[in-house]
Amino acid sequence: MPSQPERRATVFVLWGCGILAMVGVGYGVRFLTRERVEVRTTQVSYQTLVKTVSTNGKVEPIDNFPAYAQAPGVVEAIYVDPRQKVGVGQLLLKLDDAEAQARLASAESRLEAARQAVNDIARGGTQDERNTYASELKKAKTQLQEDQHVLEARQRLQQTGAASSAEVSAAQQQVQLDEDTLKSVEQHSTQRYDEADRADAEAKLKDAEAAVAAATSAVASDNVRSKVAGTVYSIPVSVNDYVNAGADLIWVADLNRIQVTAYFDEPDVGGLAAGQPVTIVWDAKPGMMWHGHITMAPTSIVSYHETRNVGECEISVDDANGILPPDATVIVRVTTAQHNHVLTVPMEGLHTNGPQVSYVYRIVNDRLVRTPVQVGIVNDTRAEIVSGLKEGDAIALNAVTPRDLSDGLEVTPVQ
Repeated sequence: MPSQPERRATVFVLWGCGILAMVGVGYGVRFLTRERVEVRTTQVSYQTLVKTVSTNGKVEPIDNFPAYAQAPGVVEAIYVDPRQKVGVGQLLLKLDDAEAQARLASAESRLEAARQAVNDIARGGTQDERNTYASELKKAKTQLQEDQHVLEARQRLQQTGAASSAEVSAAQQQVQLDEDTLKSVEQHSTQRYDEADRADAEAKLKDAEAAVAAATSAVASDNVRSKVAGTVYSIPVSVNDYVNAGADLIWVADLNRIQVTAYFDEPDVGGLAAGQPVTIVWDAKPGMMWHGHITMAPTSIVSYHETRNVGECEISVDDANGILPPDATVIVRVTTAQHNHVLTVPMEGLHTNGPQVSYVYRIVNDRLVRTPVQVGIVNDTRAEIVSGLKEGDAIALNAVTPRDLSDGLEVTPVQ
């Protein structure tokens, strides 16, 4: 029969075995019933990845003819309608040119006076002045001849004693005075104007010629003719309107040759280059799309409406077809990169830890495995995987319930 101590030891052993059995059962149940995190998944696949950048822009004509009023006036007639096609030299609009004609007549009058002044200087004076000089010259010569005869007569008389030395000297002084007078008249008639007078007259002539040219142009501009073949796209005036000098009259452009000036935010400028393809849309024509290419990438950064720092980019429109009007605001989308048949993953499945460290969570045997990857180009939805994954790899995007993903986490994939 077992002793009391032996019975007590047996009880303790039984209790210990029971406790161990209960702990084992608890761990087993927990192992079998523990919750796995449900995660959305996708497979790594080959795709064509396109990177684009979008912004707004303004349509501008390349061959453009803006007509302005050269002088104040009244619109007398308009010969074309908006959207009408016109040829080079076609009459578009006419202003009342009464004032312009009056200014031309005045300018021509001043030009004639300037020309006459130059001619008068070249000839030594006006016709009346030249007649006066000729008369004075003739008078001086006649007086000199008469006084020379007197001198000769007195010199002969002096030889016979009939005239004194004083009388001969007086006659000589008179002849000298006549010669000085004649010389003065001759110099006055031929040297009245100096180089400064000639330069001043020539300058006034050039000014008068310029004034006539401007007045002639103003008269001609009152009949506004197109300098380009294209489409009338703006007529901001009406018949009988009074317009000031410099006012817009009519605008013509070849709408088949247009460009877009686009304004890209500073962070996007670095990816732009000449030749990159562009698509263009205009809200006024839903469903339509135009195509073009960058002709000049931004060369500087400027302030745009005091709210943005942008780079201005010139874009040629390849298929305008006369539809996009000048000054229209459009949206442009530039393809800055395109990689064909590359491994890609959705952006929501790509994680970063600093600018140079990227990784994804691959799913291996229902566990997450943090896998470093090298990333190529990215767009708004997908990223190119250069290395670290292969086609068909399953990666986790995010948990179905609010839960952070981590390396080694057991998961239940959900498509």
